[in-house]
Amino acid sequence: MRVRLALLALPLFFAAPLAAMAPADYAAAVAPDGRPEKQVALDESRKPAEVLDFMRVKPGQKALDFFAGQGYFTQILARAVGPRGEVTAFEPKNFYEDPRSASIWRALHAANGNIKVSAPPIDQYAEPAGVYDVALLNLVYHDMYWESAEYKFPRVDPEKILAELYKGMKPGGTVVVVDHVGPAGDTRAVVEKLHRIDPETVKADFKRAGFVFDGESQALRISADDHSKSVFDPAIRGKTDRIMYRFKKPG
Repeated sequence: MRVRLALLALPLFFAAPLAAMAPADYAAAVAPDGRPEKQVALDESRKPAEVLDFMRVKPGQKALDFFAGQGYFTQILARAVGPRGEVTAFEPKNFYEDPRSASIWRALHAANGNIKVSAPPIDQYAEPAGVYDVALLNLVYHDMYWESAEYKFPRVDPEKILAELYKGMKPGGTVVVVDHVGPAGDTRAVVEKLHRIDPETVKADFKRAGFVFDGESQALRISADDHSKSVFDPAIRGKTDRIMYRFKKPG
């Protein structure tokens, strides 16, 4: 599972709402001013400007931050699309309603008027048709193969999740997936043990859902990473080898 659970307890501090940024000024979108200090510290490993560039985010777009966690990319996307754009943060109900999350999301809303939240249970995830220009799944697609009684996260069907995502994208819309590289094998078993996913599984799942593979970025690849280790292993945490794939909805 992604680091969202660990981040729940972190103190986050926000500044006043930001002025509109210049078109394609990704440096402005990821600038530390007004962002939580603990999230800014993640920038070195997550390379958010490179992610935005690969997504081809533009002012005025409608964006989806799927499984948004503590809103790391939600706020960055909100800056990138600007006041005429909109970001929907999907976060499963049980995580979003955690008392430790409430103040974080209140601060996000206060600082960014173009953010809205969708928080149904994960197994009730649904999208209206043709809404989003761009979508991001950052370190979360593997969780569609994860389940946990402890965290009240039921088994879900990745095919159904992607069908809803496909429906929600506009024709020609772009989806970018960033995830920890895992070995081949039984996907659910690999995810349960390592919280990684085989890149070929990602490609196959999105192809089956109707998306077209549109390229990959090497910006987050780390050849020295040991794919047999859990992403939570202290020796590699935050330093895993990650795919960054772009898919498009035809049209």
